[in-house]
Amino acid sequence: MTTHQHTHNWDLVERMLHAVQNGAGQPFVPRRCAEELADALQQAGKPVDNVDSLKAQADDYEATLLKGGYIAPRPEEEGGNGENFVLTPRGAQLLSMIDSTFPGEEHPREVLDRHGLAALNPEVFDGLAPRATLV
Repeated sequence: MTTHQHTHNWDLVERMLHAVQNGAGQPFVPRRCAEELADALQQAGKPVDNVDSLKAQADDYEATLLKGGYIAPRPEEEGGNGENFVLTPRGAQLLSMIDSTFPGEEHPREVLDRHGLAALNPEVFDGLAPRATLV
């Protein structure tokens, strides 16, 4: 699957959200998610053009997800260390929508992609989410 400039890299976002979800007690490192994705793609025989740009994209996504209210600083009582996050309800919804194991004819990723880069804008996403999960 080629990643186009006008849509999001859902594989990377999915990997990052899983890392957030499972990140109690450890720092969240978006760049590590990018490296893992690059390794997985290479093992699957898909060329990775530029791992550095993937890492930069991961940093951008961290900011976007935080600003959009998909992730929030993890409270200390839940294993927060000031460098990790929890999924918010919106983040959990996003993860369930872009989960690559999702069955069905039309994947919610395609629904999101129709809105291009605006798909992660909270207002756009909150309008789309109920529709996409009912597909």
